[in-house]
Amino acid sequence: MKTIVAAPIVTSPRIPSSRMTESRRWLAAGLLLLVLPHVPGLNADFGRSLLSQMGIAAVFALSFNVLLGQTGLLSFGHAVYFGLGGYATIHMMRAINHGLPIPMPVVPLVGAFAGLLFGILFGSVTTKRAGTIFALITLGIGELVHATTFMLPSYFGGEEGITASRTQGPSLMGLDLGPQLQVYYLIAIWAMVAAALMRGFMRTPVGRMCNAVRDNPERAAFVGYNTARVRFIAFATAGLFAGLAGGLHAINYEIVAADSVGALRSGTVLLMTYIGGVGHFIGPVIGAAVLTWLQASLSGYTSAWLLYLGVFFMLVIVFAPSGLAGLVLMHAPIVRTRAFGSVLRAYAIAVVPAIVMAIGIVLLVEMSYRMSTQPELGTQMRLIGIALDAATPWPWIAAAAIAIAGFATFRVTWPLVAAAWHGARSS
Repeated sequence: MKTIVAAPIVTSPRIPSSRMTESRRWLAAGLLLLVLPHVPGLNADFGRSLLSQMGIAAVFALSFNVLLGQTGLLSFGHAVYFGLGGYATIHMMRAINHGLPIPMPVVPLVGAFAGLLFGILFGSVTTKRAGTIFALITLGIGELVHATTFMLPSYFGGEEGITASRTQGPSLMGLDLGPQLQVYYLIAIWAMVAAALMRGFMRTPVGRMCNAVRDNPERAAFVGYNTARVRFIAFATAGLFAGLAGGLHAINYEIVAADSVGALRSGTVLLMTYIGGVGHFIGPVIGAAVLTWLQASLSGYTSAWLLYLGVFFMLVIVFAPSGLAGLVLMHAPIVRTRAFGSVLRAYAIAVVPAIVMAIGIVLLVEMSYRMSTQPELGTQMRLIGIALDAATPWPWIAAAAIAIAGFATFRVTWPLVAAAWHGARSS
């Protein structure tokens, strides 16, 4: 009797669709970073410097999100690891300037190592507790380190800081880091590497346990995990990447001063993360780009830019708790449906009175700032192409009327937007 043996079915290995999708996203991000410095408007030194700042801020915000978004730890002193990483890097750059044969492009690793070292040192103390106590301890450590920068001027340089040159050292593959374009690409490469590593960390068993400790620490402890150890690992990892961001900052600016470890920088990274969206990996990147752009653009046009920034932050927190990333991803399910067109039309109708309202508010704010903080410039002003005198009542009345009329009309459009969204969800 003849036995028939079925040949084995040979299948070609296939990458899961989710992995392919993520690979395409990383490839698209890499191509975008490659092209951005050549886009008109960004192809000058100012634009490339702005992009470099965004890259540094993105790494810093992603490192903060390892603590806040992944582990649920709110730190008020995260700039400590950014600044100490920057100081370690700038001292290494000075040693290279004096003949140490190390290529400048690899120097940010020194900042990463310093961030990891101090993350381990301070994390062994701070991560024993969580919640409000953890936040207060980090605030105290931040103030302690900031005060130390003035007490040890031989290392920290006091108020003037420490300077070094990024061009006086061995080149790597012909890169001397003189042109801003070279600095941008260096920062972009390190930013991509750091983002990929942090994404990978979130998918490790430790990263998953960070989520468990964030969501339900009691249950995580009940099943046998040491929650303090998980928090410690997350803290040290966040310190490593914050130090890397500080190293990139040192190379970009060629100076590190006391403000790099100050509370203002810790507050800034907190704003970036919340504005972008704590619950999304891409959120801190979006928040870093938006906040860096706002700081660079608004500060050149108005002295009230911090007020506008605060208002923008409050609007995001109140109306988009998931941040800008959550706002964008909320539209993903309806983008390819017919209902998306009706939602866009509703937005187009609502945005006109919103702009009118914003114009009225801006006029009131700018006139108030001129009268209260810049009286030496006089009361004659030109806002939005209109000449006005803030000493007379008519500009104030007109601005208030514009703001009130814009808000009233904007309020009328809310049901229209709600109805469009209701139709989109039910379709």
